Parts: sequence; structure tokens; C-alpha cells
Amino acid sequence: MTATDPGSVPASPAAGSPTAASPAAADPSPARAADAARTVLTGARVVLPGGVVPDGRVVVEGARLADPAAVPADAPATVVDLSGCWVVPGFVDLHNHGGGGASFSSGTVEDVLRGVRTHRLHGTTTLVASTVTGDLSTLAVRAGMLSELAEDGEIAGVHFEGPFISPCRKGAHSEELLREPDPAEVRKLVEAARGQARMVTLAAELPGGVESVRMLKEMGVIAAVGHTDATYEQTVEAIEAGATVATHLFNAMPPLAHRAPGPVTALLEDERVTVELIDDGVHLHPGALGLAFRHAGGARVALITDAMDAAGFGDGRYHLGPLEVEVLDGVARLAGDGTIAGSTLTLDRAFRRAVTLDGLPVEDVVAAISATPARLLGLDDRIGSLEPGKDADLVVLDAEFALRGVMRKGDWVVDPRGD
Repeated sequence: MTATDPGSVPASPAAGSPTAASPAAADPSPARAADAARTVLTGARVVLPGGVVPDGRVVVEGARLADPAAVPADAPATVVDLSGCWVVPGFVDLHNHGGGGASFSSGTVEDVLRGVRTHRLHGTTTLVASTVTGDLSTLAVRAGMLSELAEDGEIAGVHFEGPFISPCRKGAHSEELLREPDPAEVRKLVEAARGQARMVTLAAELPGGVESVRMLKEMGVIAAVGHTDATYEQTVEAIEAGATVATHLFNAMPPLAHRAPGPVTALLEDERVTVELIDDGVHLHPGALGLAFRHAGGARVALITDAMDAAGFGDGRYHLGPLEVEVLDGVARLAGDGTIAGSTLTLDRAFRRAVTLDGLPVEDVVAAISATPARLLGLDDRIGSLEPGKDADLVVLDAEFALRGVMRKGDWVVDPRGD
């Protein structure tokens, strides 16, 4: 662990809790500042896999977390007092199309990096770049460029959302570019990512869908059910074939009905499936979000942004693939018909909303926003929780769960001291 021994503590404070005191600057004394490679965070409530530690102690050595029990209290270090705050693992976003005015489906390498950096400023220390429907040759070229950024450690891989989705549930995808999930074409797209493809969203009820799911499983790529018009039975078949993720559950799929339970029921009831949820107050009614959390729990929920260019940037006109999007009051919709077109969400806002408005326990939200997506990506040996030896990726939140600091691999992206 990376804090003092965890014990059972009460649930998180109510939304109206007093604001945390401002964290003190690092102690400037020579003894404390002698070892700049070691940083000790003190005084915060630290969320560990075993529970919440009040007045915890997190030790960072270089780019990794260290065991505080192995570091004497008087060892040379930069000490940061975070009294009144929370320290949680860095956020992991499985499904993100862009931000900061930049799209992951178009633009230059620097554009993509601008989007990644925008989300880092909001606590997302690990991000999978999602594409939108396009022609296969364009997507293959894009996958090659994104794979280089994954190899450089800037992103955690590539997620293909489309073109293998249902025209009946296309959402903000160009219908004329949609294709049936022919396994040979799916394989070609995955291979264009040079080992960096992490997930493919497809409608498994389409011809070739189940076969593609089986193939993706064999290739070690997550098969996600989404933008689908599948029945309950067809969804069960896809899960049995190896599908393990529900792309933004409830959205772009048939609703649950008492004689036609559809994909929602099949995806929620199977313990092998992790369900993505967009908690922005637009995509989901709080009751639907609560239903999913109560049924699946934090261990089977992955909070995502499904963000597009406007996240962290502002209202205006944008493009999502070939489609024009208008963002007004933070809500992204297709300019033509008003269909919701991704979100402008950042994960710090999702975290705060989940705890303060939805009333979810902090530990469940941490699991859904960090540990569960890290496990899905096969990266839980390095990220997703605050444990010795893992990357020093963490987020500091104040008593009302507003973002105060972000650390990635031992470096402050947002310094809670205001430096």
C-alpha cells in the first residue's frame, strides 16, 4: 500500500462538506528539500484498494509509488500537506474522441497531443484514443499515426468505434460509411494499429459480427457491443463468443422492455461484461445510472467521457468525422438533426457528479474511473490504484471533490500548491 494502514471509515462526506483548507507549500527546509526525487503527500484521505485511509501518507520516488512503511518519516523529501483533501488514483478513460479543440480522428500529431494534454489537466492520466466511422483506408492511416503515440506512451492505445455498427443505432456516425463487420476487414483495421488496438465496438447482430467477436478475442483485443439493434438473445450470443464491454450502456441501443429485454439486460446481468457509462447529466437519467451501478457495482462499471473536440474548450461548431456538430451550453449535437454527438465531459467532472449528485460511494467511483478500466486494458500491474511499485499517477481533490492537483509518472501536471 502507499499510505498508513487502512481502516474502516465512514462513507464520503456530503456534498455540502466544508471546503478543504488550502494545501501548504512544500516545507522549504534543507533537510526536506534535499531529495527532490522523493515527494511525500501528507494529511489527505487516501483511497486504497482496501479502503479509505484518513490522514494518509503517499510516497513518490521518481516516477513510481513507494511503500511509506519503508521510508522513515524524517527521510529527505519534498513534503506536500494536503490536509482536508482526497488523493485518488489517476483516471483512466477507455473511450475518448478528443478535447481542447482537437479530434483524435483528424488533425496532426500535435493536435492529438493537445487533446491528450487537455484531459490530463482534468485528471485523466491514461487515455485510449477513439476513432469514429470513416472509410477503411482513412481509418488504417489514422490507426498507424495513433499507434506511434501509443508506442511513445502518450496514449494507451486505439479504440475503433465504427464503422462496423448498425445503421438503426448509428448515433453521430455517417451512415453511408457504415459496413458489416466482415472478419477480414476487422482484422485489417486492427493490424493497422500495429499491436496498439485495444477495443473495437461493433454490432454483433450484423452478418460477420459474432465471428468478428471471436476473432478479436483470439487477437487479444476487447470486443465491445455498441451502436447495436441486437435482441437479448443476440447479445447473449455475442457475450458467449467473447464480447466483454458494453459501449456507453443504454445509449445507441434498444431500451429495456418487459417482453423485449434487449441488450441492456443481457449486458448488465453477465458478470463477464463491463459496462461503460457517461455521467454528464445528458446521456443518462440519474435513475438509469444508479440502476447500472447497483446491478454491476464499481468493479463492472467504467466511467468514460466519450468526449469530442469541445471538451475543455467551449461552445461552437466542430466536426465529428465528416459530420458537423454544434455545441451549445456544453451539449454536443449533430447540426442537422440534434442527435447527441459525444460529450464535452472530463473525468474530474464525472467523478464529482457521481459522488455529490448521484450519491455513489467514493470507493465505487474510484473503482469505476481507475481500477476497472486499468484492468480491462491489462495495465493494472502499473496503473489504476495507489500501490507500491505502480506509476505515480494520482489526482488530488478538495473536500467538495473539485480537482486540485494531478500527478503523472511522478510529475505534477497540476500542482496542488499552485506553483
